[in-house]
Amino acid sequence: MRAQSAYMAGVTSDPNSPNRFNEESATYAVRGSETPDLDAGVAAIRNVLKTLPVRPGVYRMQDARGDVLYVGKARALKNRVANYTQPAKLSNRLRRMIAQTRSMTVVTTNNEAEALLLEAQLIKRFRPAYNVLLRDDKSFPYILLRGDHAFPRVQLHRGARRVKGDYFGPFAGAGQVRKTLNALQKLFLLRSCTDGFFNTRDRPCLLYQIRRCSAPCVDRIDAAGYDELVSDARDFLSGKSTKVQAKLGEQMQAASANLDFEQAAVIRDRLKALTFIQGSQAINAEGVGDADIFALACKQGVMGIQAFFIRGGQNWGHRAFFPAHTAEVPEDEVLSQFLMQFYEEVPPPRTVLIDRELAEGPVLAEALAERAGFRVELSRPQRGARRKLMEQAQRNAVEALDRRMAESTTQAKILRDIADLFGLAEPPDRIEVYDNSHIQGTNAVGAMIVAGPEGFRKGQYRKFNIRSAATDDDFAMMREVFTRRFSRAQEEDPDRDKGVWPDLVLIDGGRGQLNSARAVLEELGIEDVCLVGVAKGPHHGREGREVFHLLDGSERMLPVNAPALFHIQRLRDEVHRFAIGAHRDKRAKAITASPLDEVPGIGPARKKALLMHFGTARAVRGASLEDLKKAPGVSAAVAQQVYDFYHAQ
Repeated sequence: MRAQSAYMAGVTSDPNSPNRFNEESATYAVRGSETPDLDAGVAAIRNVLKTLPVRPGVYRMQDARGDVLYVGKARALKNRVANYTQPAKLSNRLRRMIAQTRSMTVVTTNNEAEALLLEAQLIKRFRPAYNVLLRDDKSFPYILLRGDHAFPRVQLHRGARRVKGDYFGPFAGAGQVRKTLNALQKLFLLRSCTDGFFNTRDRPCLLYQIRRCSAPCVDRIDAAGYDELVSDARDFLSGKSTKVQAKLGEQMQAASANLDFEQAAVIRDRLKALTFIQGSQAINAEGVGDADIFALACKQGVMGIQAFFIRGGQNWGHRAFFPAHTAEVPEDEVLSQFLMQFYEEVPPPRTVLIDRELAEGPVLAEALAERAGFRVELSRPQRGARRKLMEQAQRNAVEALDRRMAESTTQAKILRDIADLFGLAEPPDRIEVYDNSHIQGTNAVGAMIVAGPEGFRKGQYRKFNIRSAATDDDFAMMREVFTRRFSRAQEEDPDRDKGVWPDLVLIDGGRGQLNSARAVLEELGIEDVCLVGVAKGPHHGREGREVFHLLDGSERMLPVNAPALFHIQRLRDEVHRFAIGAHRDKRAKAITASPLDEVPGIGPARKKALLMHFGTARAVRGASLEDLKKAPGVSAAVAQQVYDFYHAQ
């Protein structure tokens, strides 16, 4: 798939171009002020319009700093962009966007389906403020039946599919995968251990004793028998559970007929595990095959989309999504953009069922087919089992949206209470919480989490490896973290209009930590960020109360049963979790580190060669230059570099 270059007038190459399309992009700009100006925005768009062709493509609207405001696709670029030159006919949302527009980047494509694919890719990359955005961008879990070992392992998998094997999914969440894996262990007795653990066993582990593994590591089952179990597991995960059930039933009857009641009991337990999996499906998806089901609900301008994942006629879970930036956007357009962004990461199945007809349905199906490599059916079910599934998805979408709105109402009240407690003009939209973690000054890490009205924003969490500060001084560590965080904020968003500046900063600690943070902000000339220190009260163990230290020297406390107190405690617990996790990761990495890692220009291969030749890093450090040159794979220049590093004096 290749995108064709735009009609070239005033062309500059686009450094942010996705590799996938090998595009050349045309950027058209009009000088103007950075303040929103509708006339200036229309002028910039008209300047682009003069040179646009009437062909499919994707356009990006950018503000005076070059930040992407909106990504759109068009069957005919010239006709589509011309609409923006008549703002009186557009919604308030689009008029605000045009007022901020100062330049555009245009890419033409071979057809509308390619434009749709490129649009989804660019939306994911730039996260524009005026596009519908899929907020939940966490990767979906899969069950992986590995194919890179004589005795394949079954495991949970996330991320890129680099490992050879069969992938089954997506599942709605990791909890659903773990339940299924637990049942699969009972049903098929496949190993779940790592290759390193497998290779070092000389007797069966506990999983064999509790009948959840066939112990191929110690030859309790031969390769042919294990391959049969793998084949059965593959059939089951592919939707052929009836075949597996019949086979197990026959084996149990045969064992009973041979008076092998112990083996019959083992097979009976495996049949129970199969029945458990089938009974936990919650919906009857038999005969549907591989399908994703989407239903949209809308109330008071808020939209929610419920997704069901059906694979091999089995329900692999459901999840509710709440896209961002949906105000004044038609429901059909929201669902179309959601589907393209959703399938940017998840491979589409052969059938996608939706609860309404989409104007872009045929193009959407074509784009999904191009991505999947096979025909994708995009349809609205009218009758039968598929219709019943859709009705259930619609019901779930409404219920999820009701819960979301109820939670939002409660959350809004909590944030108003927090604003009143700390003297904020309005409820905080972005709360940042900071903490440090170390053990006697070693492997020190600073952590920042971010929360908003919708909950934790985990994609914006940050960790800081403490470098310059004394690692046994909590105050110095806090000063380093705040210096790095807010110096960068001043560089990246001096006008504070990108949403990266906090409305409220909570610091885990007392007056000392608060004063350290305040000193940093004063040095940077930042005076309008609300800082609050959160410290344990004198009777924290008995009452569970915190003392809040404010910049004016006052202290506040909340009643034990106050919802705002629970919310702040939850934020503090989350930053504790994140900080401790970052510290443990750093500590684990330090344990496996080698002194040779500090030598510049020494990669894993040369480090291994040196260690294999000399035995230890200490021996490498004490070796002469001539001895270093004798190590296999080490050139004279590298040997000189290693020698100079350890003998600089």
